[in-house]
Amino acid sequence: MYFFFLKFLHIIGASVLLGTGAGIAFFMLLAHRTGHAVTIAATARIVVIADFLFTASAVVLQPVTGILLAREAGYSLWDGWIVLSIILYIVTGLFWLPVVWMQMEMRRLAEQAAADGSPLPARYHTLFRWWFAFGFPAFAAVVAIFWLMISRPEIGW
Repeated sequence: MYFFFLKFLHIIGASVLLGTGAGIAFFMLLAHRTGHAVTIAATARIVVIADFLFTASAVVLQPVTGILLAREAGYSLWDGWIVLSIILYIVTGLFWLPVVWMQMEMRRLAEQAAADGSPLPARYHTLFRWWFAFGFPAFAAVVAIFWLMISRPEIGW
């Protein structure tokens, strides 16, 4: 029962990471495409909350359940697929942390533009391009981790 519970939590955490990431990207992209500062500010407010509430909690849950699950299943943390998963998890984090900051800054800039009735500043558009670019490697790494967790390939070092 303990193994089942750990596996369940690990799968839920992974699903939250992938699903929340994809959902946040979708809503931010659609809000951005409107070009309306009010819409972008409102969406970014919700996105930042979702990132802290869902993504951040899953980010903490994943390594804890992963380590316990590996131990319970008899895997070494040095198995190739686990090491590669950990590396990809770190890569994801290295892209995700700046994205969270960018979302907060884009929100601030959109709120200011909305309050002033002015167009979005150039800095907002620069941040959006970086935010968009950072999403691809982070998303690809999470998808690759899903594949590794499912297939558990033999990877020799």
